[in-house]
Amino acid sequence: MSAVYIISLVVVSAILVALLILIFNSVLKPKKTDAVPKLIKQGKIPNAIKLCKQILAKDQKNYLAHFYLGKSYIADNKPELAIMEYKLVNENALFGQGIDEVDFRNEFAKLLIASNQTQDALRECLLLTKLDPRNSENFFEVGRIYEAMGRYDLALGFMQKTVALDKKNAKAHAEIGLMMYRTKQYNEAKKEIDYALKLSPDTYSSYYYLGKILKDAKDISGAIKAFEKAQRDPEYKMKAIIERGICFMIVNRMDNAIPDFQRAIDLDKSGSLNESIYARYFLASCYEQMRKIDKAIEQWEYIYSRNKTFRDVSAKLSEYKDLQANDYMKDYLTSNDDEFSMICKNLCESVMNLQVVSAEKKKWGCQFSAVDKKFENMLGVRKQIVMVRFYREPKPVEEPEIHDMQDVMKQQGAMKAFLMSSSGFNNMAKRYAEGRPMELVEKQKLEQLLTKAGSQEK
Repeated sequence: MSAVYIISLVVVSAILVALLILIFNSVLKPKKTDAVPKLIKQGKIPNAIKLCKQILAKDQKNYLAHFYLGKSYIADNKPELAIMEYKLVNENALFGQGIDEVDFRNEFAKLLIASNQTQDALRECLLLTKLDPRNSENFFEVGRIYEAMGRYDLALGFMQKTVALDKKNAKAHAEIGLMMYRTKQYNEAKKEIDYALKLSPDTYSSYYYLGKILKDAKDISGAIKAFEKAQRDPEYKMKAIIERGICFMIVNRMDNAIPDFQRAIDLDKSGSLNESIYARYFLASCYEQMRKIDKAIEQWEYIYSRNKTFRDVSAKLSEYKDLQANDYMKDYLTSNDDEFSMICKNLCESVMNLQVVSAEKKKWGCQFSAVDKKFENMLGVRKQIVMVRFYREPKPVEEPEIHDMQDVMKQQGAMKAFLMSSSGFNNMAKRYAEGRPMELVEKQKLEQLLTKAGSQEK
């Protein structure tokens, strides 16, 4: 056998092997991958996942298998795993080889939006506006993301591009209305909302934006009705319920607000949605104003366990941490109006040595006019009036209250006033009281006085 024949045989054999590998990769292997979407369509999700993993065990760079595995995880309600697979595809795949780029980025963007990965979602949606510039929904999604980020200038531009492509997009007109209202373009805002509702009265999300506008315009009754209609939109239901609850809070209808906040909380089965955290925060505020402090603390503690930096929750827990240790302060904050007046009167008489002459209940607490007991039985001595106020509102006393106290002192002919607050006084109130015959008693000293009064009563 000649050397030339042997070399030729080796070359032919190598070519045959290469052809076999090529046939396997281009025919047999894709057929195996192509079986995955059929399994997904048939609802055989575990089988689809298993097949994708088998393919990837042999070839980790098969990005079509990664893509289908991501789709399988979406169908299996495992978005975190789906995002991991889609990120691999996004970073490595050559689109067009079994993966349509526009469809892929649409799916990927929806995953990222649902998972609150805002910056990544924005990047995908912006790419879609370039890849599919005639699709108004791509511009709408970019606008919504910018709005959520507080970039109303950019959001407005993308919403206006949306309606330029689709003049009858009711949702986009409603979004434009809200953003115009935020930038104080009131007439244009109302026109956009009205047009959105004219285009589609059954697009209930538009009522959500109408409610926001009416609430800010102090039309609370109209806002409540708008938020009731907005609840018919599944996407806006929880937000609309919370907003309606806030409206009830504004008009001091806590008994109506509390059920709304509780409904919103109950809608979140996982207990982790940002909206339900806000619902708990407002629910706690209702309980605090109703002086059901134990219930308020329960909500604040839950919020703190989820988000330690949420608003002023940490400060609230710190403010009320002594309640369990000091029953006197707890009674001061949580008792009903009649009991509260008795607690304050007892403090005046037993600790401050005053004889109460008259008492008034106030929305923020109570007010007494009194005289010093040491002059009580002294004939011929003009009894000098002392005014005493007790505040138990959940916010610091502000300067206008000090002005009002000064006016009351003039009317009553009082020589001095004591203002006692469980929440303290803001700086402007403190500055105004300086040099005037008024003593501001803050929480720590008030707690001491209550303890002393309570101990003497026993």
